[in-house]
Amino acid sequence: MIPLAVTLRPQNLDEFIGQKHLVGKDKPLRKVIEESKIFSMIFWGPPGVGKTTLARLIAKKQDRDFIEMSAVSAGKNDVREVIKSTREQRQLTQNYKTPILFLDEIHRFNKLQQDFLLPYVENGTIILI
Repeated sequence: MIPLAVTLRPQNLDEFIGQKHLVGKDKPLRKVIEESKIFSMIFWGPPGVGKTTLARLIAKKQDRDFIEMSAVSAGKNDVREVIKSTREQRQLTQNYKTPILFLDEIHRFNKLQQDFLLPYVENGTIILI
């Protein structure tokens, strides 16, 4: 059985409730998404406000792979595997689009783990949300 939250999850930005100052018509984040000028960013807020949903919508609209991890259970080796896979895919596919790595609870990563991500975000290997 599919959970109700999954069934009701918005399928596009028009169905997304809240944050109209960011994702409403002609607003900054919506423009970035629609013009395919996506970049790494941090979503902050309490549980249940739509951070994961918005990240999924961005990936869907951009036709990018969406890799979801939680910093509570993932570690440096898990991220290393994503980087390795991304590099391999980039070599195999001519029109490869940089994937979105959604790292929930990133504040739980220690400084060393966060610093490990930095070069891959800076050089465009991944888009981090």
